[in-house]
Amino acid sequence: MEILLYIAAGASVGFLVGLTGVGGGSLMTPLLILFGFPPHIAIGTDLLYAAITKATGVAAHARHHTINWKVLGLLAAGSIPASILTTFLLSHFFTEPDKYSHVLTTSLGLMLIVTSAVLLFKNKLAINRSSQGTSIAYRNRAQLTVLMGLILGVFVTLSSVGAGAIGTAVLMILYPSLAAVRVVGTDLAHAVPLTLIAGLGHMQLGNVDYYLLGSLLIGSLPAIHLGTKLSKHLPANVLRPVLASMLLAIGVKYAFF
Repeated sequence: MEILLYIAAGASVGFLVGLTGVGGGSLMTPLLILFGFPPHIAIGTDLLYAAITKATGVAAHARHHTINWKVLGLLAAGSIPASILTTFLLSHFFTEPDKYSHVLTTSLGLMLIVTSAVLLFKNKLAINRSSQGTSIAYRNRAQLTVLMGLILGVFVTLSSVGAGAIGTAVLMILYPSLAAVRVVGTDLAHAVPLTLIAGLGHMQLGNVDYYLLGSLLIGSLPAIHLGTKLSKHLPANVLRPVLASMLLAIGVKYAFF
Protein backbone atom coordinates (compact mmCIF):
# COMPACT_ATOMS: atom_id res chain seq x y z
CA MET A 1 0.00 0.00 0.00
CA GLU A 2 2.96 2.34 0.51
CA ILE A 3 3.52 2.66 -3.22
CA LEU A 4 -0.05 3.88 -3.70
CA LEU A 5 0.51 6.52 -1.02
CA TYR A 6 3.69 7.72 -2.72
CA ILE A 7 2.05 7.77 -6.15
CA ALA A 8 -0.84 9.78 -4.70
CA ALA A 9 1.63 12.18 -3.07
CA GLY A 10 3.43 12.65 -6.38
CA ALA A 11 0.12 13.24 -8.16
CA SER A 12 -1.03 15.78 -5.56
CA VAL A 13 2.19 17.77 -5.65
CA GLY A 14 2.42 17.54 -9.43
CA PHE A 15 -1.13 18.81 -9.81
CA LEU A 16 -0.46 21.79 -7.52
CA VAL A 17 2.79 22.57 -9.35
CA GLY A 18 0.97 22.61 -12.68
CA LEU A 19 -1.96 24.59 -11.28
CA THR A 20 -0.14 27.27 -9.31
CA GLY A 21 3.46 27.27 -10.54
CA VAL A 22 4.72 26.78 -6.97
CA GLY A 23 7.98 24.82 -7.01
CA GLY A 24 7.78 21.10 -6.37
CA GLY A 25 10.64 21.12 -3.87
CA SER A 26 8.88 23.50 -1.50
CA LEU A 27 5.87 21.17 -1.47
CA MET A 28 7.41 17.73 -1.86
CA THR A 29 10.26 17.85 0.65
CA PRO A 30 8.12 18.88 3.67
CA LEU A 31 5.55 16.25 2.65
CA LEU A 32 8.18 13.49 2.55
CA ILE A 33 9.47 14.53 5.96
CA LEU A 34 5.87 14.42 7.21
CA PHE A 35 5.68 10.84 5.89
CA GLY A 36 8.59 9.98 8.17
CA PHE A 37 11.51 10.07 5.76
CA PRO A 38 14.72 11.51 7.24
CA PRO A 39 15.55 15.00 5.92
CA HIS A 40 18.58 13.80 3.95
CA ILE A 41 16.50 11.16 2.11
CA ALA A 42 13.63 13.59 1.46
CA ILE A 43 15.98 16.25 0.09
CA GLY A 44 18.21 13.93 -1.94
CA THR A 45 15.26 12.13 -3.53
CA ASP A 46 13.41 15.35 -4.25
CA LEU A 47 16.40 16.86 -6.03
CA LEU A 48 16.49 14.05 -8.60
CA TYR A 49 12.68 14.16 -8.81
CA ALA A 50 12.90 17.88 -9.61
CA ALA A 51 15.59 17.39 -12.26
CA ILE A 52 13.51 14.76 -14.09
CA THR A 53 10.16 16.56 -13.90
CA LYS A 54 11.60 19.91 -15.01
CA ALA A 55 13.52 18.46 -17.96
CA THR A 56 10.47 18.16 -20.22
CA GLY A 57 9.68 21.83 -19.65
CA VAL A 58 13.20 22.84 -20.65
CA ALA A 59 12.88 20.96 -23.93
CA ALA A 60 9.70 22.89 -24.74
CA HIS A 61 11.33 26.25 -23.91
CA ALA A 62 14.37 25.39 -26.00
CA ARG A 63 12.16 24.62 -29.00
CA HIS A 64 10.47 28.02 -28.63
CA HIS A 65 13.80 29.87 -28.09
CA THR A 66 12.71 31.26 -24.71
CA ILE A 67 15.96 30.55 -22.88
CA ASN A 68 18.63 33.22 -22.42
CA TRP A 69 21.73 31.05 -22.54
CA LYS A 70 24.11 33.84 -21.49
CA VAL A 71 22.17 34.49 -18.27
CA LEU A 72 21.89 30.75 -17.71
CA GLY A 73 25.67 30.47 -18.00
CA LEU A 74 26.22 33.20 -15.41
CA LEU A 75 23.86 31.51 -12.94
CA ALA A 76 25.45 28.12 -13.52
CA ALA A 77 28.96 29.57 -13.12
CA GLY A 78 28.06 30.23 -9.51
CA SER A 79 25.58 27.48 -8.70
CA ILE A 80 27.20 24.34 -10.10
CA PRO A 81 30.61 24.74 -8.37
CA ALA A 82 28.81 25.80 -5.18
CA SER A 83 26.63 22.69 -5.27
CA ILE A 84 29.62 20.39 -5.80
CA LEU A 85 31.56 22.10 -3.01
CA THR A 86 28.58 21.86 -0.63
CA THR A 87 28.27 18.12 -1.20
CA PHE A 88 32.02 17.74 -0.74
CA LEU A 89 31.89 19.57 2.60
CA LEU A 90 28.96 17.46 3.81
CA SER A 91 30.83 14.26 3.00
CA HIS A 92 34.13 15.34 4.61
CA PHE A 93 33.01 17.19 7.71
CA PHE A 94 30.21 14.85 8.84
CA THR A 95 30.59 11.13 9.39
CA GLU A 96 26.90 10.28 8.84
CA PRO A 97 23.67 11.99 7.72
CA ASP A 98 22.29 12.39 11.25
CA LYS A 99 25.20 14.69 12.01
CA TYR A 100 24.17 17.24 9.38
CA SER A 101 20.39 16.78 9.64
CA HIS A 102 20.04 20.07 11.53
CA VAL A 103 21.89 21.91 8.76
CA LEU A 104 19.44 20.53 6.20
CA THR A 105 16.28 21.30 8.18
CA THR A 106 17.40 24.83 9.06
CA SER A 107 18.26 25.51 5.40
CA LEU A 108 14.92 24.05 4.38
CA GLY A 109 13.10 26.34 6.79
CA LEU A 110 14.92 29.45 5.62
CA MET A 111 14.33 28.67 1.94
CA LEU A 112 10.63 27.99 2.54
CA ILE A 113 10.31 31.38 4.26
CA VAL A 114 12.03 33.17 1.37
CA THR A 115 9.95 31.21 -1.16
CA SER A 116 6.71 32.17 0.59
CA ALA A 117 7.74 35.84 0.56
CA VAL A 118 8.52 35.66 -3.16
CA LEU A 119 5.13 34.08 -3.88
CA LEU A 120 3.26 36.65 -1.81
CA PHE A 121 4.98 39.64 -3.46
CA LYS A 122 5.43 38.20 -6.95
CA ASN A 123 2.82 40.42 -8.57
CA LYS A 124 4.27 43.58 -7.01
CA LEU A 125 7.73 42.57 -8.16
CA ALA A 126 6.47 42.11 -11.70
CA ILE A 127 4.81 45.55 -11.70
CA ASN A 128 7.97 47.29 -10.45
CA ARG A 129 10.34 45.65 -12.94
CA SER A 130 10.38 48.57 -15.37
CA SER A 131 11.71 50.99 -12.74
CA GLN A 132 14.82 48.95 -11.96
CA GLY A 133 16.78 49.48 -15.17
CA THR A 134 19.06 52.16 -13.70
CA SER A 135 19.62 50.59 -10.26
CA ILE A 136 23.03 49.59 -8.91
CA ALA A 137 21.91 45.96 -9.02
CA TYR A 138 21.07 46.31 -12.70
CA ARG A 139 24.42 47.89 -13.58
CA ASN A 140 26.33 45.10 -11.79
CA ARG A 141 23.98 42.34 -12.78
CA ALA A 142 26.58 39.99 -14.32
CA GLN A 143 28.56 39.75 -11.08
CA LEU A 144 25.38 39.62 -9.00
CA THR A 145 23.97 36.86 -11.20
CA VAL A 146 27.01 34.69 -10.51
CA LEU A 147 26.78 35.54 -6.78
CA MET A 148 23.08 34.68 -6.62
CA GLY A 149 23.80 31.48 -8.51
CA LEU A 150 26.40 30.61 -5.87
CA ILE A 151 23.91 31.22 -3.06
CA LEU A 152 21.26 29.16 -4.82
CA GLY A 153 23.77 26.37 -5.42
CA VAL A 154 24.50 26.09 -1.70
CA PHE A 155 20.96 26.30 -0.41
CA VAL A 156 19.25 24.26 -3.12
CA THR A 157 21.75 21.47 -2.40
CA LEU A 158 21.01 21.71 1.32
CA SER A 159 17.23 22.05 1.05
CA SER A 160 16.06 21.14 -2.50
CA VAL A 161 14.04 24.39 -2.40
CA GLY A 162 14.53 27.66 -4.28
CA ALA A 163 15.69 26.79 -7.79
CA GLY A 164 12.27 27.79 -9.14
CA ALA A 165 10.56 30.60 -7.25
CA ILE A 166 13.66 32.30 -5.86
CA GLY A 167 15.59 31.89 -9.10
CA THR A 168 12.72 33.52 -10.98
CA ALA A 169 12.65 36.45 -8.54
CA VAL A 170 16.40 36.98 -8.98
CA LEU A 171 16.04 37.16 -12.76
CA MET A 172 13.06 39.49 -12.55
CA ILE A 173 15.06 41.92 -10.39
CA LEU A 174 18.36 41.77 -12.27
CA TYR A 175 16.92 41.57 -15.81
CA PRO A 176 13.81 43.80 -15.92
CA SER A 177 13.83 43.91 -19.73
CA LEU A 178 13.75 40.13 -20.04
CA ALA A 179 10.31 38.96 -21.18
CA ALA A 180 8.36 36.98 -18.61
CA VAL A 181 8.39 33.81 -20.72
CA ARG A 182 12.17 34.06 -21.07
CA VAL A 183 12.54 34.56 -17.30
CA VAL A 184 10.60 31.34 -16.76
CA GLY A 185 12.46 29.47 -19.49
CA THR A 186 15.90 30.59 -18.32
CA ASP A 187 15.19 29.83 -14.68
CA LEU A 188 13.81 26.40 -15.56
CA ALA A 189 16.80 25.63 -17.76
CA HIS A 190 19.11 26.55 -14.87
CA ALA A 191 17.12 24.53 -12.33
CA VAL A 192 17.58 21.26 -14.22
CA PRO A 193 21.40 21.03 -14.15
CA LEU A 194 21.49 22.50 -10.64
CA THR A 195 19.05 19.97 -9.17
CA LEU A 196 20.66 17.17 -11.19
CA ILE A 197 24.17 17.95 -9.93
CA ALA A 198 22.90 18.40 -6.38
CA GLY A 199 20.88 15.18 -6.65
CA LEU A 200 23.86 13.23 -7.95
CA GLY A 201 25.88 14.59 -5.04
CA HIS A 202 23.26 13.34 -2.59
CA MET A 203 23.20 10.03 -4.48
CA GLN A 204 26.92 9.61 -3.75
CA LEU A 205 26.13 10.30 -0.09
CA GLY A 206 23.48 7.56 -0.14
CA ASN A 207 20.63 10.03 0.29
CA VAL A 208 18.30 8.83 -2.49
CA ASP A 209 15.41 6.36 -2.15
CA TYR A 210 14.94 5.01 -5.68
CA TYR A 211 11.71 3.16 -4.89
CA LEU A 212 10.24 6.41 -3.57
CA LEU A 213 11.59 8.37 -6.55
CA GLY A 214 9.97 6.06 -9.08
CA SER A 215 6.64 6.13 -7.25
CA LEU A 216 6.60 9.93 -7.11
CA LEU A 217 7.35 10.21 -10.82
CA ILE A 218 4.56 7.79 -11.76
CA GLY A 219 2.07 9.99 -9.98
CA SER A 220 3.42 13.43 -10.74
CA LEU A 221 4.21 13.44 -14.45
CA PRO A 222 0.61 13.09 -15.70
CA ALA A 223 -0.70 15.24 -12.83
CA ILE A 224 1.57 18.17 -13.74
CA HIS A 225 0.18 18.08 -17.27
CA LEU A 226 -3.40 18.02 -15.95
CA GLY A 227 -2.77 20.86 -13.51
CA THR A 228 -1.23 22.98 -16.25
CA LYS A 229 -4.26 22.50 -18.49
CA LEU A 230 -6.69 23.36 -15.67
CA SER A 231 -4.69 26.38 -14.48
CA LYS A 232 -6.53 28.59 -16.98
CA HIS A 233 -9.87 27.76 -15.41
CA LEU A 234 -9.17 27.52 -11.66
CA PRO A 235 -8.30 30.31 -9.18
CA ALA A 236 -4.52 29.88 -9.04
CA ASN A 237 -4.18 33.48 -7.82
CA VAL A 238 -6.28 32.52 -4.81
CA LEU A 239 -4.48 29.24 -4.19
CA ARG A 240 -0.98 30.71 -4.45
CA PRO A 241 -1.28 32.97 -1.35
CA VAL A 242 -2.78 30.08 0.60
CA LEU A 243 0.14 27.85 -0.33
CA ALA A 244 2.59 30.66 0.41
CA SER A 245 1.14 31.10 3.90
CA MET A 246 1.37 27.37 4.51
CA LEU A 247 5.01 27.33 3.36
CA LEU A 248 5.77 30.27 5.65
CA ALA A 249 4.39 28.40 8.67
CA ILE A 250 6.33 25.24 7.79
CA GLY A 251 9.47 27.28 7.15
CA VAL A 252 9.30 28.99 10.54
CA LYS A 253 8.88 25.59 12.19
CA TYR A 254 11.98 24.12 10.55
CA ALA A 255 14.14 27.25 10.79
CA PHE A 256 13.53 28.20 14.41
CA PHE A 257 12.09 25.22 16.31
